[in-house]
Parts: sequence; C-alpha cells; structure tokens
Amino acid sequence: MQRPTPGGPRQPTDRGRSTPGSMVRRGTIGGLVLSMAIVVGLAACGSAGRTAASPGSEPADGGTEMAPDPTLVASAPPTTVDPGTLPQTRDHPSTDGTGFSDGEQALWQAIVTDDPSVALPFFFPLSAYLQVKDVTNPQADWQNRLVGAFGRDIHRLHQQLGANAAQARLVGLDVPGGQATWVDPGHEHNKIGYWRVYGSSLRYQVGGSTASMPIYSLISWRGEWYVVHVGPP
Repeated sequence: MQRPTPGGPRQPTDRGRSTPGSMVRRGTIGGLVLSMAIVVGLAACGSAGRTAASPGSEPADGGTEMAPDPTLVASAPPTTVDPGTLPQTRDHPSTDGTGFSDGEQALWQAIVTDDPSVALPFFFPLSAYLQVKDVTNPQADWQNRLVGAFGRDIHRLHQQLGANAAQARLVGLDVPGGQATWVDPGHEHNKIGYWRVYGSSLRYQVGGSTASMPIYSLISWRGEWYVVHVGPP
C-alpha cells in the first residue's frame, strides 16, 4: 500500500479503476450532499412565508411566533393635564395661539346661545383659582361670586343681541395686551401673581354693521388669557 504524500490527499493505486469501496463512498457523499441541499431549500421556502421571530420567542409547540403587526398595536390615548394644577409662570400671554382663538369662539357661542357653560373652558379655571386666592373657601368664591356673575353677564349680552343673535357674526376679541400689568402676590387677597388687562372688546357684525361688547377683565395663567369678569365686578 502506497503512503500518501505528507500534507496531501491519499492517491489511488490504480487511476483507471474504481474500487467497490470508493464507489460506496462516492455514492454516500453524493446522497448526503443532495439531502443537505433539499433541507436547505425547504428551510428557505418555509422562512420566506414567516416573519422572523426575536430570540426567545419560540412557542412550546416548536413553531415560530409571528411578530405583531405594528399597525394593529393599540396606542394609549394622550394624557390631558389640567393647566390649573401646574405652577404659575410669568410668561406674557398673547392672542396668537389656538387656545385664545378657541376661547373667543367659545365666549361668542355662549353669548349667542345664552349658555354660559359653553365658555367655561375660557373662564379662569377653578384649579388655578385655588392656587391664587387667599380666602377661606376659594372654591365657593369661584362658584358663587365669579361664575355666578359670569352667567348673569352672558345673559345680559345675549339680550343685547336680541332678535339679531342668529344673524350676528364674530369678528374677534380685541385685547390691549400692551396695557397688561403684572399683579404681585398680596394684592386683592392673592397668593400668586398674574397678568391682568382691562378694556377688551368683543366685536361682531350684523347686517354689514360692526358693533362691540365690552369684556371687563382678563387674567393670565401660564401664558394664556382667561376671562374673569365680563362686566364690572
């Protein structure tokens, strides 16, 4: 038997013939190669129809767990925070934001429909008033004095529109922001300061003519204007 060349493959003794043993080995190797190719092909076909699972996501039955469709995952609704529960700031309020435009529309609708509750989102919030007012019962003061007067003033302005209420159209709420002043704590039984402005007016049109309604005072909370007195307190 001939020794193989060191470091090289075994050389056959007869290059012209194949021994039975070599035929068996070649057949066995060929079968293994063919079997491996079939297995790889089946695996590729199976994986093409499945979404790859993350490590550790194999279920107990040995199948592959499908990844969740991100379009079907329910998202939590946004959390709405009452601004009146947050600390006051010295940010100067403006009339440029959507909060103010929504507020003036709500105030106008309250007057047209004679329903003060429509404009309460634009009224100085109770949660902020509890922080501001240094009185025995600020909640009762807010409800009985401020909101009570607000309702009477809305009713009075609705009567001012009279039969023209359905035809009247809002032009805008004019706020003289340049005349606003910062009210320091300690004034008017207040524990916290705020911006205050007098002399705003609600302009509207009826039959091509423009008229206005006075809005006595607005005060600020965190850089937003709120109505506090429609008429004189």
